[in-house]
Amino acid sequence: MTNSREQEQINKFNHDQLTQEYFAILKELIAKKSIFAQEIGLAEVADYLGKIFSQAGAEVFIDDSYKAPFFIAKFKSPNPQAKTIIFYNHYDTVPADADQVWTGDPFSLTTRDGYIYGRGVDDDKGHIIARLTAVRKYLEEEGDLPLNLTFMIEGAEESASTDLEKYLEKHAEKLLPADFLIWEQGIKNVSGQLEITGGNKGIITFDLSVKSASVDIHSKFGGVIESATWYLLKAINSMRDDKGRILIDDIYEQVQRPSPRELELVEQYAIENGDNLSQLYDLKLPVMLEDRRDFLRRYFFEPALTIEGISSGYLGQGVKTIIPSTATAKMEMRLVPGLTPLDVIDKIKRHLLRHGFDQVEVIYTLGEESYRSDMSAEPILRVSNLAKDLYPAGIALLPTAAGTGPMQLIHQALQIPMAAFGLGNANSRDHAGDENISIADYYTHIELVKELIKSYE
Repeated sequence: MTNSREQEQINKFNHDQLTQEYFAILKELIAKKSIFAQEIGLAEVADYLGKIFSQAGAEVFIDDSYKAPFFIAKFKSPNPQAKTIIFYNHYDTVPADADQVWTGDPFSLTTRDGYIYGRGVDDDKGHIIARLTAVRKYLEEEGDLPLNLTFMIEGAEESASTDLEKYLEKHAEKLLPADFLIWEQGIKNVSGQLEITGGNKGIITFDLSVKSASVDIHSKFGGVIESATWYLLKAINSMRDDKGRILIDDIYEQVQRPSPRELELVEQYAIENGDNLSQLYDLKLPVMLEDRRDFLRRYFFEPALTIEGISSGYLGQGVKTIIPSTATAKMEMRLVPGLTPLDVIDKIKRHLLRHGFDQVEVIYTLGEESYRSDMSAEPILRVSNLAKDLYPAGIALLPTAAGTGPMQLIHQALQIPMAAFGLGNANSRDHAGDENISIADYYTHIELVKELIKSYE
């Protein structure tokens, strides 16, 4: 059920001709699969974006040197002293395969009950088109831009931004000078506040593998022969305690401690807590930290070790009495400033050897560093002040998000303030079935970006 403010925004959306024209483009963009992991549609979607942005009046550049083409579109101001804002987005999505439950076709954009559904509508194609719509609305209503606007769009974000570093090395001069970068996406939280975040966690993913014998063995020997499965489980269990604290040596010693300002922002604005998570995900197991401050410190400012999946032995119909000879686990650790992927993977290897798990093979798969912005930077405060007028419940200004993206990589290349805000909601279901945004949030994001442009007049 929508409130009066939401209904007002839905009415604006329905009667805004330009917004409807670009919403039709979003429908076509959603229908075009672009999945890096499956090598589907990357060049096609980059070319489609090139056509759309060129028609909107942008100067477009596409580099297809690597698997996912790199896209830059520039809208230039006639003012030679104008500042420059960069929008960072990505056109790739995760798959929407049979393992996920969707109410409708994930690649056919649909609307119902005030919401818009489709793979990529929040992460991240909806943000691309909403921001482009805002630029076109300003140009149509006001004429020339008061600042330069650059769209930088990659196609491998969902696979750790493969090759982005190479593209940035080649094309930094096309992006600089710049004054501010607006990150790919963000949400309106369950309290109705627009979250504006200045960073994200990093990540490493890695596989653990054990081979205990040349073949599976009859389980009658289970009392005297160790299985690969038990061995791997014990190795994993040595790396974390039952409250989620990582037991790998020297991890916490290198963590960059949050500043008093960062702790204050989290204390003031963060709404995540165990009760909310339990309700949102219908948790059957208890959360590991009940104290609010401990919960928030862990969530925002500390690393986290997770098992993504375990595979071993016989999982078919009926029973098969064996001692498995192989076992594998897909693992990840979310990183915070002070921790770098390759150093952390070395620490994991040393930990396993030190604790006697020399039969565990560690295979590094991907990694990204973490980043936190200075939340007192002028462009971030400007966005915050503008958003307060468009979101009746206000804003939540947070120094970092708990998710991951290539913020540190981009900051190293550009050295400018960055902040994330967007059109998602607390249950947008990114990477899951029925990914969604609300129509009201979509239109409000267009208004916010347009007001941000106007503030530079």
